Amino acid sequence: MGKKSYSSSTWRGWRYVQPRYYIKRPKRLALVLVVCISLTWFVYDRQSLNREHQEDILRLKEEVTRLQNTLDDIKGHMKGSAEIIQNDKKNNKFSKGISDEDDPINLQRREKVKEAMLHAWTSYEKYAWGKDELKPQSMNGVDSFGGLGATLVDSLDTLFIMGLDSQFQRAREWIAKSLYFNKNIEVSVFETTIRVLGGLLSAYDLSGDEVFLEKARDLADKLLPAWNTPSGIPYNRINLAYGNTNNARWTRGNSILADSGSEQLEFIALSQRTNDPKYQEKAEKVIKELHRTFPEDGLLPIYLNPLTGTKSSGAITFGAMGDSTIAAQYAENKCQVACLAFPSFYEYLLKAWIQGNKTEMVKFYREMWEASMRGLQSLIRKSTPSSFVYITEKLGNSFFDKMDELACFVPGMLALGSSGYGPGEGDKFMSLAEELAWTCYNFYQSTPTKLAGENYYFRKGEDMTVGTSWNIQRPETIESLFYLWRFTKNKTYQEWGWNIFQAFEKNSRIETGYVGLKDVTTGAKDNMMQSFFLAETLKYLYLLFSPPSVIPLDEWVFNTEAHPLRIVPRNAHQEGLSVDEEEKFPRHLHGRKEGRMGYK
Repeated sequence: MGKKSYSSSTWRGWRYVQPRYYIKRPKRLALVLVVCISLTWFVYDRQSLNREHQEDILRLKEEVTRLQNTLDDIKGHMKGSAEIIQNDKKNNKFSKGISDEDDPINLQRREKVKEAMLHAWTSYEKYAWGKDELKPQSMNGVDSFGGLGATLVDSLDTLFIMGLDSQFQRAREWIAKSLYFNKNIEVSVFETTIRVLGGLLSAYDLSGDEVFLEKARDLADKLLPAWNTPSGIPYNRINLAYGNTNNARWTRGNSILADSGSEQLEFIALSQRTNDPKYQEKAEKVIKELHRTFPEDGLLPIYLNPLTGTKSSGAITFGAMGDSTIAAQYAENKCQVACLAFPSFYEYLLKAWIQGNKTEMVKFYREMWEASMRGLQSLIRKSTPSSFVYITEKLGNSFFDKMDELACFVPGMLALGSSGYGPGEGDKFMSLAEELAWTCYNFYQSTPTKLAGENYYFRKGEDMTVGTSWNIQRPETIESLFYLWRFTKNKTYQEWGWNIFQAFEKNSRIETGYVGLKDVTTGAKDNMMQSFFLAETLKYLYLLFSPPSVIPLDEWVFNTEAHPLRIVPRNAHQEGLSVDEEEKFPRHLHGRKEGRMGYK
């Protein structure tokens, strides 16, 4: 019975899979087809959803990975920023509260300038390490100043102020191990003082590292024989190994005022830091000699006889004095009576007063500077038709309507010195500073490249016309914009500085550094990165976009190569110097440094 039942059941189930069963029953066939299609669609749909799900999961994983990497980058940047801030606090004790004073635009611009400095420095490190200067286009170094690593030493304080610590440390190691001065080479006393001695002293004041002071003292000892003359006025060139001295042939044996009277800030600072008065005594003997016959209008001749101390008469200029322009005049016998200069020599009269903390003891410096500023006013003219204020040059009784870009340090000097006047007089000099700064800014804006030529002529009805058309990355205009911004807080000066910086970026930056221009009208490039581009131009730009707490001007004074020296009160007893009431002698200034065109 059971067996029969099983057979019957099996048969009934089997018939449902036989095609002929459904042929006879079309409705059931349709139902089966619907069921099969539905099952197929369900399975396919599940598989598709599963594939899409897997793809979604993969995409999500990739997104999570990307976000994680982004988060890591952000953390890294935050850590780097924190390290920079910590380094700034550690290294730049003068910049307390910088974050509270800063604004986003200045921060961004300052970082751009810092990146430019890093590009210039990295190129120097790669192609000219230990050499005086880099020739970017030929990618090699050249010893323009006797092989003393001028760019390296010149850049020390810029690296420090910008917080480029690893670069500063590498430079410090080179100086400790490779910089020495017992060399059979002839150097300019002036250039070596402002660039190398000034750079070493500034690095010491900023970092406190004794190696810089030791090197500074060693160098000064090599330079001192230049002052061993009957008058105390130094020769301008010296052999470091043997102490042999001389002056350039084209000066006919004379010393240049700007060179001879422009080492005082550095030598006084060295005496203060070493407690050895000999450096200050040598440097100030020059001023003592000049002060005896200092004229009422403060206009001194460009040439001094180192044997007799006598002065010559001739041309007066606030610009290039004693470099290529005057040398060429001498070579062509156009300056027979000697040329008189009114360059940034007087900058040091003012800054010696500031370096001495503006005390009664150094009041005579200020008095001499004010006399010189009265003389300056006799050289001021206005162009037509735009009324640009400019400084003429004077040869004998004749005036020449020419102004060098070098003279564009004057607005900054006037701004720096204006606070020492009474309200009315101070406002007058500040107004003159701002008018001259506008002229200097237009030296840049008037050319196709927006970079200034070396000098300009002012002819009636023509305003300014480029004379010598090269640009060698000079800092004077930017220097003045920095001082004007510090004293007026007028952001216009920051905007002008930013425009000049962008012009340098556009025209002077190449892959292997920064170069000057042979011609500011065509943009043709030369082959030299001046050491003062790193020491001054980029430093003043960086400070232009920094809060006043970074190198405050009541605590620091800049030498003519933009090396900040800490202000230390002068004390006659501590210095071992004799300064009496009848013979207070001032300290004189510098001539602006030379630049070289590197065409090859």
